[in-house]
Amino acid sequence: MLSGLMPPLVDCFVPRQESGFGVATSLPPGETIVLAPADDAAGRSLGGLGGTGKTQLAAAIAHTAWDQRAADLLVWVTPSGRDAVVTSYAQALGHIGIPGANGPERAAAHFLAWLADTDRPWLVVLDDLTDPAVMEGLWPRGSTGRVVVTTPRADASLRAPSPRIVRIGAFTAREAMAYLSTKLHADPDQWIGALDLATDLGFLPVALGQAGTLMYGTGIDCRQYRARIADRKQHLAGSTADPYPSIVAATWSVAAELADQLPPGGLARPALALVSMLDPNGIPGAVLTSQAACAYLTRLRGASLVDDAQARAALYNLARMGLVTIDTSSAARTVRVHALMQATVRQNLTPAEVEEAARAAADALLQCWPRRSMPATFELALRDCTARLHDIAGTVLWTPDCHPVLTRAGQSLDSSGLAGAALGYWQRLGDLSRQGLGPTHASTIAVRDRLAAAYESAGRAAEAITTYQQALADRERALGAGHPDTLATRAGLARAYRAAGRSGDAVPLAERILGECEHSLGPGHPDTLSARADLAHAYLSADRLNEAITAFQHTLAGREQVLGQAHPDTMTSRGNLAHAYRAAGQLKDAMPLYERTLADRERTQGPGHPDTMTARANLASAYRAAGRLKDAIAAYKRTLADRERAAGAGHPDTITARGNLANAYLLANKFKEAIPLYERTLADRERVQGADHLDTITARGNLASAYHSARKLRLAIPLYERTLADCERVLGPGDPDTLTSRGNLGHAYHTTGRQTEALAVFERTLADSERSFGPDHPLTKTARENLEAAART
Repeated sequence: MLSGLMPPLVDCFVPRQESGFGVATSLPPGETIVLAPADDAAGRSLGGLGGTGKTQLAAAIAHTAWDQRAADLLVWVTPSGRDAVVTSYAQALGHIGIPGANGPERAAAHFLAWLADTDRPWLVVLDDLTDPAVMEGLWPRGSTGRVVVTTPRADASLRAPSPRIVRIGAFTAREAMAYLSTKLHADPDQWIGALDLATDLGFLPVALGQAGTLMYGTGIDCRQYRARIADRKQHLAGSTADPYPSIVAATWSVAAELADQLPPGGLARPALALVSMLDPNGIPGAVLTSQAACAYLTRLRGASLVDDAQARAALYNLARMGLVTIDTSSAARTVRVHALMQATVRQNLTPAEVEEAARAAADALLQCWPRRSMPATFELALRDCTARLHDIAGTVLWTPDCHPVLTRAGQSLDSSGLAGAALGYWQRLGDLSRQGLGPTHASTIAVRDRLAAAYESAGRAAEAITTYQQALADRERALGAGHPDTLATRAGLARAYRAAGRSGDAVPLAERILGECEHSLGPGHPDTLSARADLAHAYLSADRLNEAITAFQHTLAGREQVLGQAHPDTMTSRGNLAHAYRAAGQLKDAMPLYERTLADRERTQGPGHPDTMTARANLASAYRAAGRLKDAIAAYKRTLADRERAAGAGHPDTITARGNLANAYLLANKFKEAIPLYERTLADRERVQGADHLDTITARGNLASAYHSARKLRLAIPLYERTLADCERVLGPGDPDTLTSRGNLGHAYHTTGRQTEALAVFERTLADSERSFGPDHPLTKTARENLEAAART
C-alpha cells in the first residue's frame, strides 16, 4: 500500500554508490536514517543550499523497498508543518483500511500506534524536514519499520529517534559522467566534453540535471552548453561570491532564455516567477492556469490575452528546459520545482516584480480554493503554497489589508479538524494583524473571532471566553449590536460560557441572541433556529430542564417545517430533544424519539454512517437507563459490529463500543460475557492510547470493578491499586476520579477483611475530599458515610 505523493525517479537516475554510500540497500528494520547535506571538496558547507539529490536518493530507497516488496506500507510525507504530518498519517490510516472517523489528530495517533504494534514491514519517508518541532510526538517507531528523513539542515539536529546520519554532497566525477553519458547516449558526440562541463557545474546534481534535460531537449552539446554558461557567468559576475548559487543562476538564465523563445513566446519567465512564489514540493496545476494566473501572464507579456491552454504550454516549456517537473497524475502536486531554483529566480526579480508575482499567486490560490469540501491532499497543497508565499512575500499580503487567502488557509485548518494546528495558525495571524494593521482594524477583529473559535474547538474555554469578549466589544463598537457579525460573535461567547460551566452567563446571553435573531431575521430563519437550539443547550447545562425541553421542541418543529423531516439538522434536533427528555427522567417520551432518530439515520444516511452508529449507541444507552437490558445488549452488540466493520477492531470508537457492551452485560449480571470484553478493552486502550491515557485508566478501573462484582477480589485489588496510583500521578490526589478510585479500593479491602487498610484508605479519602471540595460536597458526604460504615464493622 502506497500512501502520499512520492516523486518519481528522474530518468537516468544515478544510484550514487560512491557519494550516497549505497544507503538504498543498507536500511535494516527499526532504523531511522537522516540524509543531510555534506561539505564540498573545498570544505564549504552546502547546508541550506540543497540541490545535492537527497530527495531523489530517498525516492530510490522507497522505490527499491517497494519493488523488492520489502515494505507492505510505504508512506511519503512532506513535513511542511504539523498539519501536513497529521493529515498524511490520517490518510495512511485510511489506506490500511481503518477510517479516521474522529478527526485527523486522533487518526494520526491511531496510525502511530498501529506502526508500533504491527508485524508488517513499513517505510515512512519524511522529505525536506526543516523544523524539528513539527515532529514533536509524531516520530514513527516500530520494530518492523524503517524511517528515512531528508533535511537541508547541516547540523541534522532533528531529535529523531536513534538516527544514523548520512551526508550527501555533490556527485563524484564518475557519477557525473555516468549521468551525462546515459542522458545523452543517443548522440555520443553530444557528450564530448562532459567531464569539463561537470567540473564547470561543480558536480552539483541539480545543475547537472537541468543541463542534461536542456541538452537532451534542444540538441545542444556539452561544448556549446559550456560556452553559454561561461558567457552567462561572466554576465552575472559579482552577483554572488559563492560558486554554487552562481552556477545555478547561470544554468537558470540559459534555460529561461531558451524556454521564453518557445511558442507561446514570452511566457516562460513570468510563469517561472509565479512558480517561484509557491511550494517547491508541488503546486496544483489549477492554480498556475487560473484566471488570476492568466491575467498576470497577460500583463507581463503585454500582448494578446493569455488563456489557460497557453499558460499550460508555458509550464511544459519550463519542464522541457529542466526548470520544473510536471506530474500529470497529481492534481494536488502537479508542478514541482527545486527550492534552489526558486531562490535564484526571485533574486533576479525587482521588488516590484516580486510584489506583482506574489499578489497574482495569492489571487490564484484563492480562486482555486472553493468553500465546498475537497480532497485533503488538495487542501494541504493549497495551505503549503500559502505558507510558502507568506514566508516569501509576507508584507505584500498585508498591504493594504489582510489578503483573504490567509484567512482561507486558517478556515481550511478549522474545517479539516486540525484543532491544534488551527489554534497556532490563528494566534500567529492575530499577532501579525495587530502589529501590521492595528488592534482595532476590521481584519484584526475578524482574526480574533477565529482565534476564539479555535480556543473553543481545542477545549480551552477560559481563553475562548476572554478572546470572544474582546472581539465582541470591538464588533459592537465598530458595527453595532445588531450586525450579523456581532450576533455571531455573541453566539460564540455564549457557547464558550456553556463549555466552561458558566450557565448563569450563558443563558441570558443566549436568550438575548435568540431575541435579536427573531427580530432581525424572523422566527423561521436557519440562524434563528440555530440560536434557539443554542439556548436549549444552555438551559440544559443550567439544569433548567422544562425550559430546555420546550426550546428543543420549538427547534425541532421549526426545522421540520423549514428543512424537512429527513434533513440532518432536523434529525440532530430530534436526538437533542430525546436527550433532554432523558435528562429530565422522562424516558417514556425519550425512547420513541431515539428510535425515530435511528430509523431516519439508517434510511437517509445508511447503517454504516458515523451519525447512524452514534444514534444506535444513544438508543442503547437509553435502553440501559430504562432497565431494558436485553434491548440494550442487542443494540450495543450491533453498534460494536458496525464499528469494527467500519473502523477496525483497534479504533478508539470501537474500543468504546466494546466497553459499553461490557457495561450492559455487567448490569445484567452476565459476568462470563462482561469480563472478557473488559479485559479486551483494557488491552486495546493500553496498546492504542498508552498506559497513562485517561481512557486507559478508566478501563483499568472498570475491569477491577467487574472482577469485584464477580467476587474475583484476588484479581480486583491489584487493579484497584494500580488505578489509584495512576490517578494520583496523572490527575492529582484531590481529583474526583482519584477520590472515587480510592473509595473503590477501600471497599475491596473491607470486603476481604483487610480492615486496617480499609479504614486508612477511607480516612485519606475523606481528608482529601474535605480539602478539595469542602465538608458539604456530595463526594465528601459519601466518603464520610463510607468511613463510618467501615468503622462500625
